[in-house]
Amino acid sequence: MIKVLDRLLLFLYTLIIGISVVFFLTASFGWVPIETSGNFVRNLYYEGSTAYPAIAIGLFVLLVTCRFFYVSVRRGRGQVPSIDQRTDFGDIRISLETVENLALKSAGRVRGVKDMKAKVSVSDAGLDIVIRAVVDGESSIPELSEDMQRSVKNHIEEITGIPVAGVSVFVANVMQSQAFKSRVE
Repeated sequence: MIKVLDRLLLFLYTLIIGISVVFFLTASFGWVPIETSGNFVRNLYYEGSTAYPAIAIGLFVLLVTCRFFYVSVRRGRGQVPSIDQRTDFGDIRISLETVENLALKSAGRVRGVKDMKAKVSVSDAGLDIVIRAVVDGESSIPELSEDMQRSVKNHIEEITGIPVAGVSVFVANVMQSQAFKSRVE
């Protein structure tokens, strides 16, 4: 409802500003005789029938200007990307950062994974999760990837109740094992 009201106010505001600009441009080019302009200004001072509508329009433009200024500087609720769900009891909003942290937590339980980053995006089919990982190089990368995918998908769906469309694993690097050679003397 508020968005519709703001659009209506914006339409009226631009209409009034447009008419005012056209009036001032025609006066600036000299297309309006000075006597007509003088009569209009004199009527603003002495005639209530001219002054009251001008005051009303001026106050309306001032209020709409304040409203648009407020809308432009306020911090909106939609700043943090989130997933919104409606239940029988009310609304639930889960931030994408929360889902990323849950994905990292469940992927971290898989043996052989060292360093990870997660990126979550929302699609019509559900959540698309990309895990960037560094592995230890001791385990099979396809098996590690499948374990991570399965773990992340099941954990996210169980905890959040949101379907996961896919989990992509990007193995960025392999950790160098620190093998120390013992020296016999």
